[in-house]
Amino acid sequence: MRFQDAARDARAVVYAGIQADRVVARAAELLTEATYGERLLARAVMNGDGGDANEWRAAFPTVFASPDAAERAEAILDISLDVAGRGEAARSQYRGAIVEALTARLLARRVPETNIRRERRILFDGVAAEIHPYDVTVELPDRGEAYDCKWGARGINPDVLLQLEAARANAEAEGARLLAVLVIFDARRSCRVRLAQQSAPLAGVRLVTIETLDALGRARPAAAS
Repeated sequence: MRFQDAARDARAVVYAGIQADRVVARAAELLTEATYGERLLARAVMNGDGGDANEWRAAFPTVFASPDAAERAEAILDISLDVAGRGEAARSQYRGAIVEALTARLLARRVPETNIRRERRILFDGVAAEIHPYDVTVELPDRGEAYDCKWGARGINPDVLLQLEAARANAEAEGARLLAVLVIFDARRSCRVRLAQQSAPLAGVRLVTIETLDALGRARPAAAS
């Protein structure tokens, strides 16, 4: 098992520009320390095309109630409105980049940042390489971790599940250790409903949802079943 940088095609170049945008970095920074309620606020705001800030404050009163957390909540609201106002196509790409950056930051709580990489392929002897790279990888001498990151449960599809499970199985066949994880910035119930509709193998794939994001920094995620 070995890791390789993804090809720098036109799509990758454009997306790299979005990944490097300060808005993505700032949103990921805020969401790393955010509470569950603050993450729900961010998801709700970025799911639409913006709206009035006062209406969002009224919709999430407990998020803004604590004097200690009000400043962060306001910052999350501001940057979420920024992303929401960028138009449907751009908004979708920014949201994906934010989940990836958030995943990397949370992983850095337990893994050295130098071992966390982005947009990497995983290669196995005698096996054709997957076209699409993994969003985030952890590359350690004794093991690896592959993360596919999605904004919502609708991003769960057979191709995603098959790629993750195939990587895990190929690593196992080589005697290597690879943790395959699906990170979804959505409710666990929505993810379970979506997973129940899939026929792809799930036993070896782990699932992290908006309720359990902090587990990335401290423990092994739960199985995606």
